[in-house]
Amino acid sequence: MDAFNDELLDSPDGTKHSKYLYKYLDQLERIGNRMPHPFIMFGILALFILLMSALLSWLGVGVYHPQTGERIEVFNMLSGPGIALMFSRLIPNFTSFAPLGLVLVIMLAIGTMDQTGLLTNVLKRIVLSVPRRFITMTLVFVAILSSIASDAGYVVLIPLGAALFASMGRHPIAGLAAAFAGVAGGFGANIIFTPGDALLGGISQAAVDTIDPSYTFNIIGNWFFMIASTILLTLLGTFVTDKIVEPRLGAYTTDEDTTISEVTPLERRGMRLAGIAMLITAAILALLIVPSWGPLRGEGSLVASPFFRYLVPVIFILFLVPGIVYGVVTKQFTSASDVVNNFIKTMQSLAPYIVLVFMASQFVNFFTQSNLGPILAIAGGEFLTRIGFTGFGLIVAFILVSAFINLFIGSASAQWLLFAPIFIPMFMQLGYTPEFTQMVYRVGDSITNPVSPLLSYLALILTFVHKYDKRAGIGTLISTMLPYTIVFGIFWILLVGLWMLFDLPIGPAAHIWL
Repeated sequence: MDAFNDELLDSPDGTKHSKYLYKYLDQLERIGNRMPHPFIMFGILALFILLMSALLSWLGVGVYHPQTGERIEVFNMLSGPGIALMFSRLIPNFTSFAPLGLVLVIMLAIGTMDQTGLLTNVLKRIVLSVPRRFITMTLVFVAILSSIASDAGYVVLIPLGAALFASMGRHPIAGLAAAFAGVAGGFGANIIFTPGDALLGGISQAAVDTIDPSYTFNIIGNWFFMIASTILLTLLGTFVTDKIVEPRLGAYTTDEDTTISEVTPLERRGMRLAGIAMLITAAILALLIVPSWGPLRGEGSLVASPFFRYLVPVIFILFLVPGIVYGVVTKQFTSASDVVNNFIKTMQSLAPYIVLVFMASQFVNFFTQSNLGPILAIAGGEFLTRIGFTGFGLIVAFILVSAFINLFIGSASAQWLLFAPIFIPMFMQLGYTPEFTQMVYRVGDSITNPVSPLLSYLALILTFVHKYDKRAGIGTLISTMLPYTIVFGIFWILLVGLWMLFDLPIGPAAHIWL
C-alpha cells in the first residue's frame, strides 16, 4: 500500500492523483509552450503545407472521389497558379474566415454586458443560487446544449465559464476548460434538435440515394442516443474538471479581488429591467418564426428554418438590448456615445485574436486549397474498407478514423461530405442503418475537437486563456483539454457498444439494423 501511495500526489482539494498522469500532462505542456507564439507557429505550419503540397504533387499523390469518381490530386501551392492563388486570396482568406464575423458581432453584445457589469452580477446570482457542488455540472450541461446555437457557444459560454469560476475563487482556466469541453467535445450531443441534425441529415440522404433511392433518412434518428450522450458527457466533464483538471492547475492567485460583493439596489433594479427587456426582445424575435407567416420560418422543419441558419443576429440582439438597458438604468450610459465607446473597448480587447486570425486563416486556406484534407479523409475511408474489421471492432475503427481526420478537417459537415458517400453505402451493405452510421460519425467527429489544431476557434480560446495566464501557450491548452478527449472518447465508445449490445433504438423509429 505504501508503494502505491508513493505513486500518488496530493492535489489542492485533498484528492490523490497518479503522479504519472500529472507528469505526462506537465511534460506535454512544457513541450507545447516551447513552441513559438501561435502567430509564428501558424506561419511555420503554413510554410510546411506549401512544401508538402509541392512534394506530394511531384510524387503524384491523389485519390478518387467515392461519389463522382473524379480524381483528386494534391495541388502544388508553390506552382505558378498556386503562388498566384496565394496572392489573390491573402485578404479574402482573412476577411472571410468563418468565425471572425461571428466572434466580432457577438462579442459586441457580450462586451456590452461585460463592461457594464451586468454579466458579473448575473454570475453572482448563479453562484449564490446554485449549490457549489453543481456549478461545474451545470456549466458543462449548458455548454453541451449550446450546439442548438451552432458555434455561438464558443464565443459566449467559454469566457463565461472562466468568469464564473473566477467569481467563486476557483481557477478560471478550469471553468474555461469545462465549458470548452462541453461546447466542442460534446458538439455531437444534445437533448433537443440542432441545426447540425438538418445539415448532416441532408448529406446523409444524398449518400443514401446512391445505393437505395427509396430510403428516406430520418433527420431525428439520432435523438435518443444524443440525449443519453448528453447525460454521460455532463457527468464525465464534471468528473474530469473537478478531479483532474482543476487539481492539476492548483490554486489561482491574482491581484484582482475575486470575492463576491453585494449587489447594490441600483444594480438589482438594472438586472430586473434588463431581464424584462430580454423577455420582451425574445417575444418580438419569436414573431420571426413562431407564426406561420413569420419571415424567418421558412418551409419544412423549424430546425432547418432560416431563423436557425441566421441565429447570430438573433443572439446579438438578444444580448445587446439588456446590456444597453442595464447600462442606462445604472447611469453608465448617458448618451449614445457611451455605447459606442463600450464597443471600442470590446474590440480593443480582441486585438490579439484578430492578429492571430490573419495567419491562421492563411494556414487553413493553404491546407484546403492543396486538397490535403479530402485526400486524407478518403484515404482513411479506403483504409477502413481494407482492414477487414466487422461488428463492434469496425465501429470503433470508424470512430477513431473520424476522430483522427477531425484534427485536420475542422468542419463536421465538410468531413461528412467526404465520409458519407463512403461509409453509408458500405455500412448499409453490412446491415447498418444510415442513421446509425451518422450517429457513430458524430461521436468521432466530436471527441477530438478540444485538441484539434485546425479548430476555427483555437485562436479565440487562446485569447481567453491569456486573459488569466499571460505565460500560457498552446501547450497549456492542449494539456488541459487532453483528459477530456481521452475520457470522452473511451466512455462514449463504450456507450455505443452498450447500445449495440442491447440493440436499443437510436431515435424515433430509428434503429441500428436495417
